[in-house]
Amino acid sequence: MQQVRVRFAPSPTGPLHIGGVRTALYNYLFAKKNKGIFILRIEDTDQTRFVEGAEEYIMESLKWCGMKIDEGIIEGGNYGPYRQSDKKLQYRQYADMLMNNGDAYYAFDTPGKLEELRISAEREGNAFIYNASIRDNMRNSLSMPESKWKELLEKEEPYVIRYKMPLNEDVHCDDMIRGHIVVNTSTLDDKVLIKADGMPTYHLAHLVDDHLMKISHVIRGEEWLPSLPLHFLLYRSFGWEKPLFAHLPLLLKPDGKGKLSKRDGDKMGFPVFPLFWPYGETAKGYREEGYYPEAFVNMLALLGWNPGTEQEIFTMDELINAFSIERVHKSGSRFDPEKAKWFNHHYLQLRSNNELALEFRDYLRAQGYHHDIGDLEAIISLVKERVSFVKDIWRETDFFFKSPDVYDKEVIKKRWKPETPAQLLELKAFLDERDTFTPQITEQAVKGWIEKKEYNTGDVMNAFRLVIVGASRGPHLFDIISFIGKEETLMRIEKGIAVIGNKVQ
Repeated sequence: MQQVRVRFAPSPTGPLHIGGVRTALYNYLFAKKNKGIFILRIEDTDQTRFVEGAEEYIMESLKWCGMKIDEGIIEGGNYGPYRQSDKKLQYRQYADMLMNNGDAYYAFDTPGKLEELRISAEREGNAFIYNASIRDNMRNSLSMPESKWKELLEKEEPYVIRYKMPLNEDVHCDDMIRGHIVVNTSTLDDKVLIKADGMPTYHLAHLVDDHLMKISHVIRGEEWLPSLPLHFLLYRSFGWEKPLFAHLPLLLKPDGKGKLSKRDGDKMGFPVFPLFWPYGETAKGYREEGYYPEAFVNMLALLGWNPGTEQEIFTMDELINAFSIERVHKSGSRFDPEKAKWFNHHYLQLRSNNELALEFRDYLRAQGYHHDIGDLEAIISLVKERVSFVKDIWRETDFFFKSPDVYDKEVIKKRWKPETPAQLLELKAFLDERDTFTPQITEQAVKGWIEKKEYNTGDVMNAFRLVIVGASRGPHLFDIISFIGKEETLMRIEKGIAVIGNKVQ
């Protein structure tokens, strides 16, 4: 059996969309499931769109996701170079092979002329197709005498090399996800294989590379499905054995209407890239937004594939064992940002309090707060189940580190009564006399004091929480005051009475 060899072949034209990461992931899972090789190839033949830093961004993204590259620019291998621009001349010899076979030709049509024909076709409600129906009337080596087009070559007249699409032929293609596909060549155009700058287009370059790298399976995005008939014909023209093809479904907007884009993420507040993109128009990434790589990968894997069971949580090894192309969907998969958060919440719960405390300590230090890891572990144990991200811990625990600057107006309106200031001052005096400030002992003492005074427990405790926290939120109140200590507790009671009292008046 032929060794499974797959490739992820992105273009370094900007940040890597999560749809691209999913393509890489499915290639990776398929390769590992079948004891195969996962290759990273950089397809940078479009030099006009090349973005500095994009290549490194791609490699860092795959590394963060836990996908180990077997062959690539950094890793090396027996089938390099793994960057297309490093072998520009190599592609031309394969284009020449097609020319010699009569399956390709020179085309000298100017961009202006082609644009004129496109506009004219659109006016008549048609799509402009450069193929057998018009090629004999165009400026190319099929319509000219040999002496004429050779003269143009000698004069270094700009040209491209186009594939000569067969006339009125049904092309039969097989796809591992889509099944059997039949397309007539009358609907296909004579695609450019070599551009005017001498660089190959995707159609030629990827196919030559896949052949030379012995790629066994091409697993790529749905956007390349319309090009599949051309690629089948190119393999036939070269006389090469074809790999097996699988075209993955699109990632759709949360409403299911159209392809997921950066604009959707910006509008709804979620990333569409794995990492922060720092160049030009910056874009946020899942890593920097606080997602764990395990959660990100788990979420992506289930966007377009299902294991055939109710299981939703998978380690990378479990994904490898369960993955199969046969269970990849044909239709697009709707992205659900809330489900992405759900995955992260799950993986956060699996982390120990110590691990989270170490992560949260970095967040606190950035804001100027320094605390012992043991104290942070104790705080995290109180709020862990409520958060989905480490950064959320601050939202749930800020009052452990600083006294409130504002007090919830609705709580004041509902809980602050004329007798509240006096009751809190009495409570302050009572707490000042306490030598022990542990949660259980302090709670028993305060509740005993309230009962003795015959005060309403709810009124006193809600007002107490308000001056300590600033709102009706947070874990057990006596855990909070035990952590902040007696001195800080007394100070907050006094401050709260003064600030809220002024507002009420």
